[in-house]
Amino acid sequence: MKSLLQYSFILFILGFVLNSCNEEVELIGDFQETAVVYGILDQADSIHYVKINRAFIGPGNAYEIAQIPDSSYFTDVNATIKEYVNGALTRTWTLTDTLIDNKDENGVFYAPQQKMYYFHTINQSPLNPSATYKLNIDINNGELIVTGETQLVTGLSTTASSQNYTFKFADNPGSYTSSSVAVGTGNAYVVNASLDISFNEFIGASSTPKSFKWTLGESEVVPGTSKTFSANGQTFYNLIKSNITNDPLIDRRTFGSITVTITGGAEELYNYMTVNKPSSSLAQSKPTYTNLSIEGEGRVIGIFSSRQTLKFVKPFFVSAAQAYIRAIDQKSTRELCTGPITGLLYFCSNHPGDQTQTFACQ
Repeated sequence: MKSLLQYSFILFILGFVLNSCNEEVELIGDFQETAVVYGILDQADSIHYVKINRAFIGPGNAYEIAQIPDSSYFTDVNATIKEYVNGALTRTWTLTDTLIDNKDENGVFYAPQQKMYYFHTINQSPLNPSATYKLNIDINNGELIVTGETQLVTGLSTTASSQNYTFKFADNPGSYTSSSVAVGTGNAYVVNASLDISFNEFIGASSTPKSFKWTLGESEVVPGTSKTFSANGQTFYNLIKSNITNDPLIDRRTFGSITVTITGGAEELYNYMTVNKPSSSLAQSKPTYTNLSIEGEGRVIGIFSSRQTLKFVKPFFVSAAQAYIRAIDQKSTRELCTGPITGLLYFCSNHPGDQTQTFACQ
């Protein structure tokens, strides 16, 4: 009896498989037009970009279709951004399309050129921190209407903006310290801090500037509070060492500057970033988030939000009369020129306050 049941089960499975081989599986179902919109306003910018694309589907190899530039664009797009203050319309901008060459070529889509839509406030006052901005996108003469609105991120501040702020990365030789960059969050929900470090490499009298970015961190924050980021001294010198040019002809290096960049994101942007983080669990199903709305037979994904960016350049020195202004203090400079990590890399100091030191440029 057991053998008969097993035999019947095998025949059932075999019949199912054979019948399935005769069935055509239609992978492409009813297509729903999908707008992909991404726009972030920043009052520090004078040119503002909005990415307006379409999702695509079609027969054949999807990777090949992705390499066709027009497959990701709508035929007709008419987009505006309107500025409202206390409910009253104050300015209107019509977005213009342009091609820019900044798309990552490592992806599956056509690159490096991509179409973007923009408006500018050049020769105008910048975006108003007290205003509400409303986006309206008319796609294919009313076939789809995408709308969204945002207020600006405001109130960011940092202790590094002080003229007298100096980074301190070392104390005694080989003894490293950390510098703290405190950030006032304003109305931001997420804050990022980074440093752009620059130095100069010389071959004889000819110099070449070099620079690299050092990300201190990104963190969820509570509006109206503060967040402190730490810049570790040993990390600083190791990053300098790993970013020099490997050229035996270089006979001298001098420090250039530190540019402090603080960026704060709005609540909608933070929500969008959180939802789109890679999943760390076995369950790969994830919620979707957008603050955009759509009218018509289609759907929309993406975000229209804002951020605020603060940049402060801390030069190594300004002039002999202002020798007290320096990006890194004298002990940190000595460590750069003579310490165990970077001491053999030909760094010397051209700071007016270091002229009597043994590590001064001769």
